[in-house]
Amino acid sequence: MDTMKVLIIEDETAAAQNLQSILHEVAPSIRVIQVLESIEESAEYLQSNPQPDLVFMDIHLADGVSFRILDRVEITAPVIFTTAYDQYALDAFRLCSIDYLLKPLSAESVRRALEKLERMTGTERAAYTPRIKQAVKEYDETFLIHQRDKIIPLHRDQIAFCYTANERVAAYDFQGESYPIDRTLETLQSQLPATDFFRANRQFIISRRAVHEITVWFGSRLSLSLTVPTPERIIISKARVPEFKAWLRSVRAAE
Repeated sequence: MDTMKVLIIEDETAAAQNLQSILHEVAPSIRVIQVLESIEESAEYLQSNPQPDLVFMDIHLADGVSFRILDRVEITAPVIFTTAYDQYALDAFRLCSIDYLLKPLSAESVRRALEKLERMTGTERAAYTPRIKQAVKEYDETFLIHQRDKIIPLHRDQIAFCYTANERVAAYDFQGESYPIDRTLETLQSQLPATDFFRANRQFIISRRAVHEITVWFGSRLSLSLTVPTPERIIISKARVPEFKAWLRSVRAAE
C-alpha cells in the first residue's frame, strides 16, 4: 500500500491511541497527520487544510454526532466510521462509508477495511460522498433510543407526540409505546419539521397525524385528543390558538 495520510476523529484518548497502534502494525506506511476530538475542531481543521487520503471517524463525539461535521465542510476523502454501538446502530449507517468498525477495534478488522479500500477504484471511492450526504439526511430523521443494552432506531414518522415531565423527555409512537430521549423538548422542536409537528405547550410536541379531536376549552383555549393516550390533557393556550389553527389548516391543505 502506498503512503497514505490518515486523519483520526476520536474523542477517547485510549481509543485513538489503540487505532494508531493498530495502523502502525498493519500498515506501517500510513502516516496519521492529526487526531481531532470534536465537531468544532474537526470542521475548522478540514476547512483550513488539504483533504487527507482517509478519515477514521467515531460516530459519537463528546459534543455531538460526527455527521454534524459534514454540515460545516464537505469531506471528499473516504471515511471509515467507528462506533461502540451494536448492530442496531450500524444498520442506520449501512451504506454511507467505506466500512464500519465496532469498538474495541482489532487489527484484523482494521486490516480488512484497509484492504477493501485498496481494492476500490477512484470512481468507487468518490461514489461514497453522496452516500454520506444521504446518510446524514436519514440520520436526522431517525432517533437512536438507548434501552438497556440495545439501541433502537425510531424514525420521526413513528412519533405521535413528545412529552416532558420531571426533567425527562419521552417520545411516544402510534402504538402508545414510550421511548426515553436524551434531548430537551426545545432541541426536539428544532429537529422535527414544523410542517409535521407542533409545540402545543411546555409539555407536548404533537404530530399532525396524531390529532384526533379538538374541543373548545375554558377561557377560549383548546383541548386536544390524540389517536393515542397521553399522560395528561393537552391544552392550547388562547394566545397560541391562532398559530395552531393556521398550522392545522396548512398541513390539512397539503394532504
